[in-house]
Amino acid sequence: MKKQVLVSVDRGETRVALLEAPGDPVSTAAMRRRREKAAPTRGFRVAELYIERRGSRSIVGNIYKGRVDNVLPGLEAAFVDIGLDKNGFLHVDDIVMPGVEVPRRGRGRSGEGRGIADVLKPGQDVVVQVVKDPLKTKGARLSMELTIAGRYMVYAPTGEGIGVSRRLEDAERERLRKEAMLLDLGGGGAIIRTAAHGAKRVDFERELQYLFKLNEVLAKRVAESVAPAMVFQEADLSVRVVRDIFAAHFERAIVDDAKQFHRLSAFFQRTAPELVERVELYGDTDVGLLERFGVEEVLAGTLSRRVDLPSGGYLMIDYAEALTVIDVNSGSFIGRGKGARLEDTITKTNLEAAEEVVRQLRLRDIGGIIVIDFIDMARARNRDTVLKTLRKSLDEDRTKTFTADISKLGLVEMTRQNVTDGVREIMTRTCPTCNGEGVIRSEETISYELERKLRALALERGGRGAGGVEAFLIQVNPRVSGQLTGNGARALHRLEADTGKVFHFEGSEGLPLEHWDVVLEGSADEVRERAVPFAVGDEVLVDIVEPHMYEDNDAVAKIDGYIVSVRGGGRNVGEKRLVRVEEVGRTGAAASIVGGDQGGGGAESAVGSRDALGTGSGRGGGSGGRASGRGSSGRGGAAPRAAASAAEDEGGDGGSDQSGDGSPEGSAEGEAVQSRPRRRGRRGGRRRSRAAAGPPPDA
Repeated sequence: MKKQVLVSVDRGETRVALLEAPGDPVSTAAMRRRREKAAPTRGFRVAELYIERRGSRSIVGNIYKGRVDNVLPGLEAAFVDIGLDKNGFLHVDDIVMPGVEVPRRGRGRSGEGRGIADVLKPGQDVVVQVVKDPLKTKGARLSMELTIAGRYMVYAPTGEGIGVSRRLEDAERERLRKEAMLLDLGGGGAIIRTAAHGAKRVDFERELQYLFKLNEVLAKRVAESVAPAMVFQEADLSVRVVRDIFAAHFERAIVDDAKQFHRLSAFFQRTAPELVERVELYGDTDVGLLERFGVEEVLAGTLSRRVDLPSGGYLMIDYAEALTVIDVNSGSFIGRGKGARLEDTITKTNLEAAEEVVRQLRLRDIGGIIVIDFIDMARARNRDTVLKTLRKSLDEDRTKTFTADISKLGLVEMTRQNVTDGVREIMTRTCPTCNGEGVIRSEETISYELERKLRALALERGGRGAGGVEAFLIQVNPRVSGQLTGNGARALHRLEADTGKVFHFEGSEGLPLEHWDVVLEGSADEVRERAVPFAVGDEVLVDIVEPHMYEDNDAVAKIDGYIVSVRGGGRNVGEKRLVRVEEVGRTGAAASIVGGDQGGGGAESAVGSRDALGTGSGRGGGSGGRASGRGSSGRGGAAPRAAASAAEDEGGDGGSDQSGDGSPEGSAEGEAVQSRPRRRGRRGGRRRSRAAAGPPPDA
């Protein structure tokens, strides 16, 4: 397997990508000859992604001098203050104290009656290392078995013996064990890492000297520090990843930052001089490193639930508190050839899914319990083939995993060690609207609740015909008020008839859907004066935003969500023009350009937006007649269409080109209309009214 490492350093974050491709790695000499050529990306795929930000570095590997805060015998654990917001969790199995026998999990108390409470006491100082970052509501996982990582080995000052990584082949493991057998470990222990493949004894001896010096510095800091304090900090992301995975079978590491390039070069100079030439400085300033290698697109894809498979199937990845569920679907894949059978189609989809699932686990760094729902397969042989493919793909995963057998239902249960936050957790935050639930209440649901609250408000202010408060100006999201004012404003009419009160609405799309507030209450005239921004005869400078929905010669303007239909303004879209208001209503007005050519058909369109003259909501983004509330949403096309088509507010059978019959009954206020629209006939009016209905408020 060929591998490359990309390191991109920005102002506030460092990103590292591991690329893999099948085949043998290119030699150092060959890579040197190709350095000045285009980056060889053919055949490489992004296998792992790591992100670290300056303000939220991972603390895995850090060593602290902590103080025991509490000991819980029932949990066989202690909570240790290491100077962070939350205490770290130290389990009894992770306690290592020279010369002291510590009880282990499941044994209960030993023969001498000792338990964890006899080993650790509140207020006691302990030296611990973080083995798992704080995740969600849990504090960091701690261990008293300290380790200091190098390239070829991990040195354990309090350990004993020499272990060799099981990821290596048996013959190589035996050779490395012999090479390290005569090493002087200074009374400690060591684990030979996978990266030590091909290493000699001289390599181990050189690295041990480096690790011994780090241990001396650690011991000195422990003696001088006062708990809680950090006494050893793990290397930053780029050094840590390259140290852990960069080996002889890696072709190169490309870095786009000069300082980080020199750091990595100096690190390899101390630990593996033969690999220094494989570290390159990226010099292209026109295209970013990760963008050139296609990593940016993969990084964005990690936030998507859906992952497509080559043959047309796809995965759906859902995250839950206790586990992660991955569902496999056949999608558009229906088999190949006339003789394709269902079982073969399903098996091929599952085989592709098995490989892609492992890739996504590595890319997203998904940990904990994972359930994979493969498509049901009738033959046990096919189930075994899929499971073998899954386990073979997991061989490239450096994180510890355990996979159970595939069940008759096609489910595979597995666990993957969860050490730190994955890419998704680092790049995202909980949705402030749904608080992570994934759903919110619909506008229709909220409008029903608002209607109940308005009825209660009217009753509180004196009820029907009690005098005093006659009208209310309600601030609400226009998509919610649109549920009341749409469909001929029947809901609003019924509400006002039942309560004897008049309701105006104002608001904008920026308001939360569930927000509502009483902005003004008083007489009908007082509230209307506040809710309606213009009077007949006013001249206003407006932005003409787009053509009229039905009249080619006309256009629509918008002022704080209040809709103005401009007669003869079709040729002035995108311009600022002075207009004279000719008709006004709750949610919109009809106007003509001052000193302009009125054009044909203007008389009809001038009153065509009598949506304002009928029912609806107030200014400032409030939804008006059937569609004018949408007009205030701030979206490009909905608002003008709403203003142009508000005839349905009236719910009349006959009327102007776009409005209803214009009867006072259509207006929630019963306001008089200063200029009557020209009647066009019953059939035409009804047809236009239906056309004006437009999309639902959330369209």
